[in-house]
Amino acid sequence: MADVLLETKGLHRFFGGLHAVNDVSIAVTQGAIKGVIGPNGAGKTTLFNLIAGTIQPHNGEVIFRDKKITALKPHAVACRGIARTFQTTKLFSHMTVLENVMMGRHCRTQCGFISGMLNLPRTWREDKQTREKALSILKDLGLAEYAFETASNLPFGRQRLVEFARALAMEPQLLLLDEPAAGLNIYETKELARLILWIRDRGVTCLVVEHDMSLVMAICDDVVVLDQGQKIAEGPPRAVQRNPEVIRIYLGDSDA
Repeated sequence: MADVLLETKGLHRFFGGLHAVNDVSIAVTQGAIKGVIGPNGAGKTTLFNLIAGTIQPHNGEVIFRDKKITALKPHAVACRGIARTFQTTKLFSHMTVLENVMMGRHCRTQCGFISGMLNLPRTWREDKQTREKALSILKDLGLAEYAFETASNLPFGRQRLVEFARALAMEPQLLLLDEPAAGLNIYETKELARLILWIRDRGVTCLVVEHDMSLVMAICDDVVVLDQGQKIAEGPPRAVQRNPEVIRIYLGDSDA
C-alpha cells in the first residue's frame, strides 16, 4: 500500500453562517498528483488555507507525515515541508527574480539575526549557498537569464514560474498549487502541465486546485470533488468525470 503523506480528517470551517468546509476528509499519497475540483464557492481554497495553517478549522485535523499539524502557524507548516502557490501571483515586486527565490530558502537557513548583524563568516557561506541553490532552480525552470530582472517587469506567465521557483526553493515534500493555470494561455498551460509532472518526478507530491479540466485530466492521478463545502466524489479522473453527481454540478440538472 502506498504511503499517505497528507491526510485531513473531518475538517469543518465556518464563516459566519456559511459552512465553507463541511466534514472533508482526504488522503494524498506520497509521489502522486491529486486534484481538487468543484464550482466557485465549493470550499477548495478554504481547504488549502486549512492545510497551510492560514486559517484554523473549527473541527477536525490535518496530519502530515503522521504528525498532527492542525494548530501550527503558516511558517511552521512551511518548515515542516509544505509549500504553496496562490491564485494571484504574490511576488516581492520590488525585488529581483533571484532575491524572490532566495526568500524561499528562509526555512532551510540556520544563521539568525545576530549572525547577520555581526556579518560572521558562516553567514557569508550560508548566503552563498542560498544564492547558488536559487540560481540552480532558476536554471532548471528556464529563468536563469531573468535572475537580476525586477520581478514586476516580467510577463505574467514568467512571474508564475518565479513563484514556482520560490516554492521549490523551500525543498518541500508537498506542494499546494492553487489554480496554477489561472491567467495562462493554452501554450503556457501545456508548459505548466509538463512542469508539474517534472516536479512530481523530482519527488515532490502535489495537491492541485484547478478549474481547467484539461489540465486536471492530463496530470492528476486522483481527483476529489467539492460542492458547497462537502466532498461528493473521489477517484481516478476519468471515473470522476463520469460521476452523475459531478455531471449535475457542472452541467446542471437536465430535469430542472
